[in-house]
Amino acid sequence: MSLAFLLTTLVVVATPGTGVVYTLAAGLSRGRRASVVAAFACTLGIVPHVIATVTGVAALLNAGAAAFQILKYAGVAYLLHMAWGTVRDKDAIAVERDTAPVSAAQVIVRGVLVNLLNPKLTIFFFAFLPQFVSPDEPHAVVRMLGLSGVFMLATFVVFAAYGVLAASVRSHVTSRPRVMTWLRRGFAGSFVALGAKLALTAR
Repeated sequence: MSLAFLLTTLVVVATPGTGVVYTLAAGLSRGRRASVVAAFACTLGIVPHVIATVTGVAALLNAGAAAFQILKYAGVAYLLHMAWGTVRDKDAIAVERDTAPVSAAQVIVRGVLVNLLNPKLTIFFFAFLPQFVSPDEPHAVVRMLGLSGVFMLATFVVFAAYGVLAASVRSHVTSRPRVMTWLRRGFAGSFVALGAKLALTAR
């Protein structure tokens, strides 16, 4: 494994995107445990993209405009749905007291969908992994799976760190109603912005 691969992976993972926003929101609204679960869910959402890359489906998506557009706009629709839900639900970013918390299963489903409906991940893996695997390598598939595993591990660690950091300041933030209102709007705006960016992304 090359240093270039590790550095590129860390840069890509640490750059704020849909997964980071979702994990931060989970940390602020539900605490450390939820943020770690959200980080795990976002990492789990990478698995289909890895499988698509290794099996060659990514190549079809890269060549087929219709398939890419369908997947892309499904991702945009889900991001807008999350933005609307964040604005509408006043408990989306609030400290839970007497109410029942969101289940881990719900956090996982939402987190998986965040990364699952992101076609750029598939295209990223399709363009990224082959650069670090020689076409003449006898076990190229195994190596690609190994590198993908490293990418997923880095994703989980970085996202969890983001979430735990957010959870550590939640008591200072969530006790102020006006701050909470603007946070909800900020997260909703982030989802809208990310959706717009995805919608304007060319193949």
